Amino acid sequence: MLGAGSGIGRASCQLLAKEGATVIATDLKSSAAEATVKSLPGTNHVSMGLDVSKDEQVQSIFSNLKAQSKVPSIIINCAGITGDSFLVDATKDVFQRVVDVNLGGTFSVAQNACKALMEAKSPGSIVNVSSIVATMGNVGQCSYGASKAGVVGFTKSLALEMAKYNIRCNAVMPGFTDTPMVQAVPEKVKALILAQIPLQRMAAPEEIAELILFLASDKSSYMTGTAIPISGGLYS
Repeated sequence: MLGAGSGIGRASCQLLAKEGATVIATDLKSSAAEATVKSLPGTNHVSMGLDVSKDEQVQSIFSNLKAQSKVPSIIINCAGITGDSFLVDATKDVFQRVVDVNLGGTFSVAQNACKALMEAKSPGSIVNVSSIVATMGNVGQCSYGASKAGVVGFTKSLALEMAKYNIRCNAVMPGFTDTPMVQAVPEKVKALILAQIPLQRMAAPEEIAELILFLASDKSSYMTGTAIPISGGLYS
């Protein structure tokens, strides 16, 4: 689990662990990943600090897992950041950082995971967390929208490449969810957002985690290459 330290990532870890999975929780903040592991039922879960935009860190984790003969069968790419500003005020550095984490990190983790699964001749399920912003856009989020749209295209292409190896790849596209990222939005802006959502509320992280669990499990065994909106009816 990438981006496991809070929000959708933490909720997904908790749900997967409840269903019997052994979780490897990673986050840029190692203390946050550790706190997630402490909240999980069961034993043998592991937490690690990881910057998904650093290829060498991603490669190191998968090399260590290979040395221990542990090939993850489920990969959840949930790490993500924003760099909000109007385009005319944006800097290339911030744009690139958002793309490096949200899209580049998804690429790096998926690439290493697929190599490990192919070598082990093991089936797998990759779930990438995109955003409804990938299709609807959002004021002040050119970098975020571009990166999350890229995740959708990447997911669909990877699914076609990996199907013959029985490695499935799907994406979820959450709408506005009650996470630390959204909690930082000014109340005035959140009120405007809520007015646009047909269900008139934000999602709980646990609701997004339920869809992630479904796509990770054998219950979705005939699904690959999908990008599913879960947005309370917003732009669905």
